[in-house]
Formats: sequence, structure tokens, C-alpha cells
Amino acid sequence: MRTADEWFRDYGQSHRDPTNKRIHWICVPLIVWSVTALIWSIPSPFDWLNWAVAMAILAEAWYLALSIPLAIGLGLFLLLCLGLCALIESSVAVPLWQIGLAVFVLSWIGQFIGHHIEGKKPSFFKDLQFLLIGPAWLLGFVYRKLGWRY
Repeated sequence: MRTADEWFRDYGQSHRDPTNKRIHWICVPLIVWSVTALIWSIPSPFDWLNWAVAMAILAEAWYLALSIPLAIGLGLFLLLCLGLCALIESSVAVPLWQIGLAVFVLSWIGQFIGHHIEGKKPSFFKDLQFLLIGPAWLLGFVYRKLGWRY
């Protein structure tokens, strides 16, 4: 498996424009949450296991193979996403899947606008694993700003 720095370098090739970067800071977390919400909304035959929790565990396993420090931060973010899904599902009249779908569509529109400005296709067209790298790439910026190694 490639190192986090190798993934980030490749991902960064299509994320150099400042406007595209700003759009990613908004849209990537929203996409992660919206995918979590959509998967959360799939009925599960198990009372103790929601599909979104299973997805988060699988994503976390991938992140652990990439970097333990990044996996910790991304795990906390995924827990936040799961908690937000539970909160919205229990307290908002609109079904969670409808909110998740709206956020998903609007966020991807934002992403494609950013890549149009950048003049380069999104990285996941090259390798689907880049869908997991986007959130890690953003967290990598936070870690470097704080002086934390990943």
C-alpha cells in the first residue's frame, strides 16, 4: 500500500487551485456525512448493527492500514457523522435519506464546479480509493498545521 504522503501527492495534482481547495474543505466533509446518512437509512435486519456503522468500520480499517494517527482523526470524524445521523433521524420531521440525498447532490455539484475551475478531473476517476483519500488529505493539512505526524 502506498504511504499517506504518496496518496496526498497524487491527490494534490488535481487540487492546486485555491478555489477548488476551498470548495473541497466544504464539500468533502458534507459528502462523507451524506454518504453516511444514505447508508444509515438502509434498513438493517439487525437491531445492533446499522449499515452505516459497518461502512464506517470498513473505512476505518482502510485508514488504519494507511496511518494510525490519521485513522484516529478520521474515526472521530466518522463517529461525529454517525452521531449526527442519529440526532437528525430522531429529531427532524424530514426523513434522513432525503436530507442526505440533497446534501450529496449539492456537494457533488460543488465538487465538479471546483474541478471545472481547476481544469482537471476528480482523482477518483483514476482510482476509486481516492474517495477515501479526500477526507484524509484534508485532515493531513490539519495535522501538519498542528505539527502532528501522520
